[in-house]
This record gives sequence, structure tokens and C-alpha cells, in this order.
Amino acid sequence: MIPRLMQPDASALQFDLDRRLASVVRIHSRIPSDAFSASALGTEREGSGVLVSERGIVLTIGYLINEADEIWLTTSTGRVVPGHALATDFATGFGIVQALGQIDRPVMPIGRSADVGIGAELVVAAGTGLDHAMRSRLIGKREFAGYWEYLLDEAFFTMPAHPAWGGSAVIGPQGDLVGIGSLLVQVGNDESSTEDSNMIVPIDLLAPIFEDLVKKGRTETPVRPWLGIFSSDSPNGVTVVNVADGGPGDLGGVRDADIILAVDDVPVGDLADFYRQLWAGGEAGMTVDLTILRDDKRHRIKLRSADRNDFLRRPRLH
Repeated sequence: MIPRLMQPDASALQFDLDRRLASVVRIHSRIPSDAFSASALGTEREGSGVLVSERGIVLTIGYLINEADEIWLTTSTGRVVPGHALATDFATGFGIVQALGQIDRPVMPIGRSADVGIGAELVVAAGTGLDHAMRSRLIGKREFAGYWEYLLDEAFFTMPAHPAWGGSAVIGPQGDLVGIGSLLVQVGNDESSTEDSNMIVPIDLLAPIFEDLVKKGRTETPVRPWLGIFSSDSPNGVTVVNVADGGPGDLGGVRDADIILAVDDVPVGDLADFYRQLWAGGEAGMTVDLTILRDDKRHRIKLRSADRNDFLRRPRLH
């Protein structure tokens, strides 16, 4: 529950706060214990989503529903309906759920994240109702590279951080949806201190892919090559922190603590640069030539990239 002083004041807003909050649902998902993502993300996941279509389509963050074989949606009235995972889009991070029962809640209008300026006052809404809504503001728009082979050219960052960020609805000054909550990240005030903030996926990324995700479960764009390598920026360069069991990196001999120096003989700068070079080389299935540093020695490793979706369980419609 959000402290009262941090909750939005409906009288100070230009829109009907109660109606907007009524569009937000709580999501509970169950994932089989043998699912590819179970060891990292767990088999019971909780978060939020927002109704974005009269067809009963709920938008959320993908990791909440990835490989789920059971999804339950709870509305602000306490109504509980089952849901079905239609899609997880790994390029953006969005997840799409089809409600399998009548939600009977208003649809939240989609806004334009490009129109939201730094310093804009926002409402971050999770769970159900005012007790789970927080006043926030946009503190930055910048590139974000995630260790799981994920990159946004421009992510949103908001403060204060909502404690239940996953799948939360980020509502702009005009009362429309401008983003979906993704992560808790630290931002530095100076060289010695950091504060919590939320990383938000901007809503403008949704429109070009929405209908494909709803109707086909994936986009029409070429599938990016995936290596199953978890990496981070470090003083020594792009450093491998983990390798997915059975993934291309694992099968090709990549190890924890390897430093990635080049992709196809092109030097790697930082994590974002590594991803851009990897994806620029072609589609999933292509061979990737990595130059790595291990124990102060350079090695060349050839990997056969894959489609990440091929490693995941397909959702079943009950």
C-alpha cells in the first residue's frame, strides 16, 4: 500500500482518476517448474496490467506472463477472471494477455510518450485502486541496456520509485497511458549516492506491433539472433555474468567472466554496442564470431545463434 501523502490528489488532476485506476488489474501467473525462465523469474509471479482494448486485451510487462500456463486477473471491483498469454515481445518487453471472462472495466486511452517532457507529473498505478497508486515524475529519457540481451534506445525513468513496478500503468498529465513499469534501477545523484527509480517502457513502442502481437503472438519483423549470454558493463569491458543452460553461448563454450572484445572482428564498446553489432549481423540462426578475453588470453568462439522463443514453453489455452 502506498502512503497517503504519496498518493495522487484527484482534485489536482485534469482527468478522472478513479476511472483511470479502474482500468488497472492485478495479475497473478503460474509457470511450470521446468520452464526455461522458472529458475530466474520464479514459478509464481505477481504484478499489474492495464485494459487497453474493448476486446479484453490487457497490456503488461512480458516477464510476468512469459511461459505462464495459468493467469488470473483481478479488477478493482474484486472480480477475478482467467487470462491467456497471447504474446511476449522481447524487443520491447511488452506482454499481452487476453481476458477469458468479462472484465467490465473501462479501457485506458493510449497516449503519446514522445509528448511527455522531463519533469512531467505522472501517476504510476499498480494493483487495484488508489491505495496502490503513486505520484511520480519523469526524471529522464535515455538508452537502457539490460543484461538479458535487451536494449531500448530511449527508456523512461521515474521517481520516486513505485514498490510494485512490474506491469504498472504510467499515466500522463492528460490522463492517458504513456508507459508500462518494468524495473527498479538505481540512479546516481553524485559520485557517492544513488536513489531508486523505475525504468518504464514508453507506450509509443506499442502501436507498430500491437495488432501482430494480438493476432499472431509475435511481430512480423525478423527475429533477432539470441546467444543466451547475460552480460554487463564493467571497468574491463562487456563481461559475461552468466550463461543460459543449453543456449547458444553455453553450447559454444562461453564462460562466466569472459570479456567480449569483438563481434565478427568489430570491436565492442559497451553493452549497448555489443547488442547493436550482434543484431546488425542478421537474423536468428546466423553464425556469430566472438572474440573474448579469458585469463588474459584472446580466444575466438563461433556460436550458432537461435530464436529465443524456441527455448520457451508455449502457453496453453485452457
